[in-house]
Amino acid sequence: MSRGAAFRALHRPGDPFVLMNAWDLGSAKMLAGMGAEAIGTSSAAHAFTLGRPDGRVSRDEALAHAAALAAAVAVPVSGDFENGWGDTADSAAGIVRLAAEAGLAGISLEDVPSEGGVYDLALAVEKVSAAAAAARALPEDFVLCARADGVMTGAYDLAEAIRRVRAFAEAGADCVYVPLPGTAEDQAAVCAAVSVPVNALAAGPMMRLSRAELAALGVARISLGSSLARATHRVIEEAGRAILERGEFAAMKVMGGKDVDRYLG
Repeated sequence: MSRGAAFRALHRPGDPFVLMNAWDLGSAKMLAGMGAEAIGTSSAAHAFTLGRPDGRVSRDEALAHAAALAAAVAVPVSGDFENGWGDTADSAAGIVRLAAEAGLAGISLEDVPSEGGVYDLALAVEKVSAAAAAARALPEDFVLCARADGVMTGAYDLAEAIRRVRAFAEAGADCVYVPLPGTAEDQAAVCAAVSVPVNALAAGPMMRLSRAELAALGVARISLGSSLARATHRVIEEAGRAILERGEFAAMKVMGGKDVDRYLG
């Protein structure tokens, strides 16, 4: 079974797997070693490793990063590829082909231009349709996840998000995703609106829901985005402040070197 086919098989509505978002080779290998069934990149978390804010990573940097993660682990890897670094259908198709060449099992694409706002629905659907056609033309299976980000960014409401993910599914998306739709009931409404698998983001208020609770809403996939990476930044801040402001070192609750080596070796 190809990685793409294995990745597709994980998407079971009502029985979600967790797409563990890594930010470097070490985190990817640790997460896979702990039993992660699939690894995702995170555009924000990757940017943090480069000392940049989210949205400041180039297409080639993101592709090289994702390829390195895919080569480092045996499980499927999916790329968080923002808007595909282009505002046309051709750019969406192109990023699918490049992602497949990089060894990825799938990608997610947003409906948000680089300058902010959102694409009008017709262009967003055109991009998804072109990306889906490119994915189907590949020699191996590839999972395309289409995102409707406007609720999270404040650009549109849940009704528009549902209209969009329905259109994305009809255009050929294998999975759809409305980051932070609001309440658990809102997430359930997204799942009920489409026949394809739905991704939910474990962040913000949705972090309070368990896997079992998200499963009951009909979710097929749970991603972490940059949350796990930012959890490490919280540890750095807490331990760093204890050291620099109070001269205390006990806040560094470290993992043994040999324990880390078990995952990296």
